[in-house]
Amino acid sequence: MIHVDDASSLSVSWWKSSFSDAGAQCVECGIVNHAEQRVAVRDSKNPNGPALLFSYAALGGLVGALRRGDLR
Repeated sequence: MIHVDDASSLSVSWWKSSFSDAGAQCVECGIVNHAEQRVAVRDSKNPNGPALLFSYAALGGLVGALRRGDLR
């Protein structure tokens, strides 16, 4: 995982889940480098705030843990 101080400095197209509601507590994702399989994740309410960069595998592991309720 890599930390970026200003998510708006990344050259990506951000998207939110289709399950997100307006004003909800959402994160946005963006493909940073398809060849290196890196995805950025940021707080949708703070587009100039920090972002975390994950490998596809690490992000998949995080999403899986959240779905199973392993992280509370």
